[in-house]
Amino acid sequence: MHLIDTHAHLYLNHFKYDLEEVVLRAKENGVYKIILPNIDMASVNPLLETSRKEPGFFYPCIGLHPGSVKENYETELDRIFKEAESSEFIAIGEIGIDCYWDISFLNQQIKAFEAQLEFSADKNLPVIIHCRDSFDLIINSLDKFPGKLKGVFHAFTGSIFQAQKIIERGFAIGIGGIVTFKNSGLSDVVREIPLEQLILETDSPYLTPAPCRGRRNESSYLVHIAKKIAEEKNIPLNRVAEITTVNARLLFGLD
Repeated sequence: MHLIDTHAHLYLNHFKYDLEEVVLRAKENGVYKIILPNIDMASVNPLLETSRKEPGFFYPCIGLHPGSVKENYETELDRIFKEAESSEFIAIGEIGIDCYWDISFLNQQIKAFEAQLEFSADKNLPVIIHCRDSFDLIINSLDKFPGKLKGVFHAFTGSIFQAQKIIERGFAIGIGGIVTFKNSGLSDVVREIPLEQLILETDSPYLTPAPCRGRRNESSYLVHIAKKIAEEKNIPLNRVAEITTVNARLLFGLD
């Protein structure tokens, strides 16, 4: 069984002292590739240092997370774009709009998001989208670039109606640990989404799936997410692994 964790922040200090063990456990549980989305310029160097430890296993991305968008976002974006000229990065992300935590810089978030969408379209790179309490705003921005973008809605928690809107625009849906939460309702939605539209993620160290709630999340726990999807769809685990891995490889252009 081969799995791809399409969203993990293993370069953060949460993994400073045991990254090698985390990687080993991931591989032992079938994870053979991990995609590392960026947060802002402060995280670029640790992200690259981590990805260079395991080339062909770690894949770095670059972008400005909406939570890091402040008054100086244009300066930060200039630095991000200059760094992105490197061929090391396989996607632009994580980017998006977040109306849950703080909307003080909502206009700046939208402008930063659309600037990064334009950059990704020019570079023909997929985007990794952070969408929290901002679905309509995200869709409105995406529709300014018809047919020019591809990517994934990371940590999807929406309705089947929203999933259909995502699929109509040619985007994948990233499913993480929330699908295992008892009262999330996401498992009901996942049953209705074609497996060919799904990719798997952990968002480590966050959103730890059951039965590991309360612990730091890590990529080895991806298997619990895959098992839950297999259970909800009443199909073999290996089938979930096979299809979601193909989906991820095609989306991100992985070897």
